Amino acid sequence: MPTDFQDPFDAIVDAPFDSALSERYLVYALSTITARSLPDVRDGLKPVHRRLLWAMRLLRLDPAQGYKKCARVVGDVIGKYHPHGDQSVYDAMVRLAQGFAMRYPLVDGQGNFGNIDGDNAAAYRYTEARLTQVAIDLMDGLDEDAVDYRATYNGEEQEPELFPGLFPNLLANGAAGIAVGMATSIPPHNAAELLDAAMLLVDDREASDDAILAFVKGPDFPTGGLVVDPPAVIRESYVTGRGGFRVRARWSIEREKGGGWTAVVTEIPYGVQKGKLIEQIANLINDKKLPILADVRDESDEVIRLVLEPRSRTVDAGTMMDGLFRLTDLEVRIPLNLNVLDKDRTPRVMSLAQALGAWVDHQFVVLTRRTEHRLAKIADRIELLDGYLIAYLNLDRIIEIIRTEDEPKLVMMAEFSLTDRQAEAILNMRLRSLRRLEEFEIRTERDKLDKEQAGLTALLADPKKQRTRMKRDMTKLRDRYGLETPLGKRRTTIAEAAPARDIPMEAMIEREPVTVILSQRGWIRAMRGHVDLAAAKNGGGEALKFKEGDGPAFAFHAQTTDKLLLAAGNGRFYTLGADRLPGGRGFGEPVRAMVDLDGGTGIVALLPARKLTKLLVVASDGRGFVVPAADVVAETRKGKTVMTPRADAHLVVVRPIPAGHDYVAVIGDNRRMLVFPLAELPELSRGQGAQLQRYRDGGLADAVTFAFADGLSWPMGGGSGRVRTEADLSLWRAARGAAGRMPPTGFPRDNRFG
Repeated sequence: MPTDFQDPFDAIVDAPFDSALSERYLVYALSTITARSLPDVRDGLKPVHRRLLWAMRLLRLDPAQGYKKCARVVGDVIGKYHPHGDQSVYDAMVRLAQGFAMRYPLVDGQGNFGNIDGDNAAAYRYTEARLTQVAIDLMDGLDEDAVDYRATYNGEEQEPELFPGLFPNLLANGAAGIAVGMATSIPPHNAAELLDAAMLLVDDREASDDAILAFVKGPDFPTGGLVVDPPAVIRESYVTGRGGFRVRARWSIEREKGGGWTAVVTEIPYGVQKGKLIEQIANLINDKKLPILADVRDESDEVIRLVLEPRSRTVDAGTMMDGLFRLTDLEVRIPLNLNVLDKDRTPRVMSLAQALGAWVDHQFVVLTRRTEHRLAKIADRIELLDGYLIAYLNLDRIIEIIRTEDEPKLVMMAEFSLTDRQAEAILNMRLRSLRRLEEFEIRTERDKLDKEQAGLTALLADPKKQRTRMKRDMTKLRDRYGLETPLGKRRTTIAEAAPARDIPMEAMIEREPVTVILSQRGWIRAMRGHVDLAAAKNGGGEALKFKEGDGPAFAFHAQTTDKLLLAAGNGRFYTLGADRLPGGRGFGEPVRAMVDLDGGTGIVALLPARKLTKLLVVASDGRGFVVPAADVVAETRKGKTVMTPRADAHLVVVRPIPAGHDYVAVIGDNRRMLVFPLAELPELSRGQGAQLQRYRDGGLADAVTFAFADGLSWPMGGGSGRVRTEADLSLWRAARGAAGRMPPTGFPRDNRFG
């Protein structure tokens, strides 16, 4: 065995699992946060974007130059600067070129770079690209020592740590990213407004948030739309750096001949794919969730145009659009989380003022570095020009030294007190430079450089002059991206609007008459139209069919827009939508499959909730109360407990209380009837209630409310349809909880009020 062999197990280090895991995970988390997901507050770029633009710059893909294949750019990026997957790099490059994703695109693409429908870009071997003027402005100063450079991952190249340009890219183009334990989401803004606010910060670094928001009204999305939040909500988001913006599509009404109209959407919210949006709207139509909308058509070309056709000309356009805003991505909430890396590469959530101020501070650093770099260049040039002037003043001697001396450089340096660079420059002069005109040009250049040097030295020494220079440069850039230019024109309107209204049930469901039928065994269905129930019971008209051994329990007319209340013997109430009931061709479906109701619990009542205000609920032991109808509606399968009967009791009566009813009539199994004022019953949302009637044997048979002045009526029976009314009820009138007395002559033997 070779002597230099090392057992790999000798390198194993014992360490607690939790500490080893936390250390390694922390390294990964920090790498994701600082080198992948969060943008730098100074240039608004992540490393992959910065490296893409840097590689394109080195390939000289300027706006005035021709395009080059994206494959060439991606190859340079992953080979020299960004050792990651080619598809992820290309995807980042594609986004920089998409006009619907970037407010100010940094890449000018040629070919298929995807579209707002959600289609992907072509492969990078088919597409070409070059830089835009925005990218040039963002990188302005890279050749003037404005920023630091660092070695690439393999140490073979250099790359800038950030870009120095005066374009406010972080807020102008926005950013989005998910790191480890944190994320960022910054919507795009208008560059002209940002530069106006930045010039305010140049003069007053401590300017208030309100002063800045006087210039920056809100986001400015590349796809336009409307931000409909109140100013106070927008201000809160910008001041805290966290919040969001409600963004709606822009739409208008187009009138047609004959009084018809359509709603036309011309701008959709940022980040919404048009294809998926149309699919959402089409699903609403197919599922009849918004029946007042009849059709959607995509008539878009380069400009978005979605045509929404209402069901009829009488449809309210505002109601239809409110429904679409609530149910589709025609209105979205775009979050704001201004989480960025500051100048120390530390992640922080900044306010709008802090982020803009950090960018302004960076620009002063860039201005100082560029000025110092220019002064160094001037000093170098002046040194050479001074050497040239000495040569012209002593031209004959210089020529003699060059012709006669073996080491002319050293002799010239000693005789004329020249520096090494000056002597080397004189020796490298061309003969044609010895003409008289050249000497004059050197003196002119020397004077010009002296003047520029003095101005730059004064600029470094005077903060006031630095502020003046900064505002002058920002003004020049603002003119390029001004609100009056095609690129700089604001696209998103800031217009406060109320949240989309709750959609009326009539708009959500197509209103149609139905006949609801619930059988004795709990099978429910809804027949189309209003069936003549009286004729059906007598075998005429459209007969009601049931399974063998089953029969009708409840049958009534309703509308598909109605909510139905189903009361069970255990005191729970369930809510059913009439539009969701099975059709009436068969026997229906078990209602117990629609709600959580076990087979051993009986169904007490089924009635439409429309126009109900209050209900009388009574248990078999004679206890009951009045409950508001709104308190028994429950949209869940589990329903809602309203009556809580005592042991060995169950709910037996659920009756609506019409307006004008002021008395309650109660009859027990012992055939004793009692009448008392309705006001003596408590009104509860849940409970056991109060005792309506006292029993020695048996329990409650039935209860009903009525208007005392009109008397108490009940059907005569026998299918005659006749009704008998007892006007004088003084014999049965007593206080609640009394035993009562025998009912009037002719009262039904089944002890039911009908």
